[in-house]
Amino acid sequence: MKNLTLEHIADACGGTYHGPQEQKAKEVSAVFTDSRKAVPDGLFVAIKGARVDAHDFIDSVIESGALAALSEKDLGEKEYPYIQVESTLQAVKDLAEFYLKQLQIPVVGITGSVGKTSTKEMIAAVLSQKYQVLKTQGNFNNELGLPLTVFNLRESHEIAVLEMGISDFGEMHRLAKIARPDTCVITNIGLCHLEFLKSRDGILKAKTEIFDFLEEDGHVILNGDDDKLVTVRDVKGIAPVFFGISNQEGIWADEIKPEGLAGISCTIHVKEESFRVLIPIPGQHMVYNALAGTAVGLTYGLSLEEIKRGIESLQPVSGRFHILKTGSYTVIDDCYNANPVSMKASLEVLSDADTRKAAILGDMGELGENEVDLHREVGVYAASRDIDLILCVGKLSAYMAEAASLAAPAKEVLHFETRDALLEQLPGLLEPGDTVLVKASHFMQFEKVVEALGSM
Repeated sequence: MKNLTLEHIADACGGTYHGPQEQKAKEVSAVFTDSRKAVPDGLFVAIKGARVDAHDFIDSVIESGALAALSEKDLGEKEYPYIQVESTLQAVKDLAEFYLKQLQIPVVGITGSVGKTSTKEMIAAVLSQKYQVLKTQGNFNNELGLPLTVFNLRESHEIAVLEMGISDFGEMHRLAKIARPDTCVITNIGLCHLEFLKSRDGILKAKTEIFDFLEEDGHVILNGDDDKLVTVRDVKGIAPVFFGISNQEGIWADEIKPEGLAGISCTIHVKEESFRVLIPIPGQHMVYNALAGTAVGLTYGLSLEEIKRGIESLQPVSGRFHILKTGSYTVIDDCYNANPVSMKASLEVLSDADTRKAAILGDMGELGENEVDLHREVGVYAASRDIDLILCVGKLSAYMAEAASLAAPAKEVLHFETRDALLEQLPGLLEPGDTVLVKASHFMQFEKVVEALGSM
């Protein structure tokens, strides 16, 4: 890893080097935190968790081939090198910031209330038509996940596409300090994390901390259809590029046509030029993702033909509107996370299916004092769609089921206290050929529902 010698690591972290002096000039091959996945010549970061203290495994990790460790404890005299720091979590952030500076590659930072991951996937698919791209994997988008993503970069990469997720004020400032994005993309300002950020204005304030470390020659790309983001008109002297459907100020789309579960097609306009494209994942929200991908692609010199090819090459990821064909059902696996906006978007897509339709919906988290009303709102919306069966699971989803039943008394709506209670009755509720949406916040562990549907 470029310039990640033990000596430089100690300096970057403000740590104290212990061990053989002749090894200070050695470069580590990787940085990792999972003691079960020791990397030869890697740097093991020992983080103390709520239940397990990774310091207990330092010796065994070194025996497995790691070169050195970051430790909050004085381990005494050891035959192997280690670097003692006050906080290993802070040290890993400082080290990621240092390492990213060594590589000197452009960074696209992506945040927003809804659609961060799908937008990240779209932007990476577009940029991959011209560059070697590293993108955030899974949910590695927080104050530990972002540094670990950065450590996956190598000199062969030409651009990084980094997802940045937060739940409170100040977090984005710290993430931006690590990533220092050259291009900032914000998808929308929705209703996530109201428990901490209180209002959409609070969410806007927290998300726009991404601009704190933006360079003067950077780029800002925003959803122009979002009433909060459209108020952002100047960022350090930089005029944002807006994208949208109703807002035709910058990059925009029209002639939008749902193509069932095969995706959604639209025409994307860029100044006097335009192109027709089939986005291979359904839902109008995917049009916004394609527009963001177009804006970033143009920023980094791609042709419209390359951008179109990138959009059409997009592949879904597990838990993020991934369509699975089982022996009996078509399953829309969208169970990674949920909030009112994404719930409604997924229900809208389900209603376009040309089969009998079932929605399995679970609790949404971190909605603050309005969580009951927001669950009821989703219930009313589900009842208004062309959906045959609505199955609600969890304590809060009882309000969703109640609201759906009141809004559409003739529709079949059932509530289950727990996921296991649902799974016991599910085979008798579904019919062969059904299209089934599975969606809830991550803590509901609805991936187990998807697994069960695959074996029915």
